[in-house]
Amino acid sequence: MVTRAHDGRQLVEAVAAAVGEVPGVAFLRPGLAGRLRATTMSAPRTNGAPTASTSGIRVRGASSTRGARDADGLAVDVFVVVHRGHRAVDVTRAVREAVTRAARTTLATTVPVRVTVTVSGIV
Repeated sequence: MVTRAHDGRQLVEAVAAAVGEVPGVAFLRPGLAGRLRATTMSAPRTNGAPTASTSGIRVRGASSTRGARDADGLAVDVFVVVHRGHRAVDVTRAVREAVTRAARTTLATTVPVRVTVTVSGIV
């Protein structure tokens, strides 16, 4: 299970990268910080390429600040914006599969992974 902040961050980054590869996904829904940052400067870049935003991903159940563990395993919520012309149902199915695969390859142990995908917009 994800027990340290570093492991949690690694999982979120792996999930973000997997979601970014799914055809039909325009981007992860930006959070408030991303929206404010977008109004003041351009998107963050690494070696000239835009970096994947992770604000549209929420991971629960791995561990909390009190050390309690979710008996049901890991819950990953993903909020995406879909490109116009792609069926949202097909994109959400592909995102769910990609996130599940990324979580299983990133985590050291086998835990149940429940993925929820929400389409928050179409562009």
